[in-house]
Parts: sequence; C-alpha cells; structure tokens
Amino acid sequence: MSHPKNGPMPLGQALARFLERSGIAERIEEAAIVPEWDERVGPAIAEVTRPLRTSRGTLFVAVRSSAWLMELKMMEGEILRRLNEGRERGRIERIRFLMDEE
Repeated sequence: MSHPKNGPMPLGQALARFLERSGIAERIEEAAIVPEWDERVGPAIAEVTRPLRTSRGTLFVAVRSSAWLMELKMMEGEILRRLNEGRERGRIERIRFLMDEE
C-alpha cells in the first residue's frame, strides 16, 4: 500500500482503509450502540433490559420479564428510530428481544 505522490502511506491511513474495505469499520460502528443503549432508550427501558451484542444489523437484548418482552416487541420501531438517530453507518435493522437468563 503506497501513496502515489508521497511514497508509503501512513499506518493510520492504511489501517483506516483496510477497516473500511473489509467491512470491519461498519461492524465497529454497529457494536458501538451497545454502550449507548441506556442513553438512547431512556431509564425505564434501560432498567429492565441488557444489550448483549450486535450481529449483521441485529441487536440482541436481554429482557427481565415476559411482560416487558411483549411490550418492547411492540415498541421495536420506535426503539430502532432512537437507536439509529444521527447514525450514518452501523445502523441497527432489527432487535431480537430474549428472556434474560441472569
């Protein structure tokens, strides 16, 4: 990987280009939603949920009770809107709500 005019490309630039081309950059952006969960969904939902991981546009979220699980499934569209607000890359396409085993 050399830079046409200036010789070798700086390592940071080469790494950024690799991450972009490999799709890793998109997955990193997608996974960044996990630590943002509480802030984006608000305290009431954050109190009864635990974001687990992301995979190919799907966010997996553990839910404390079956009543909340049903309620959150009905709210999925609104939650997706909140999660994706202001995000150009790494958008979440769907949420899988699962009963929390802890």
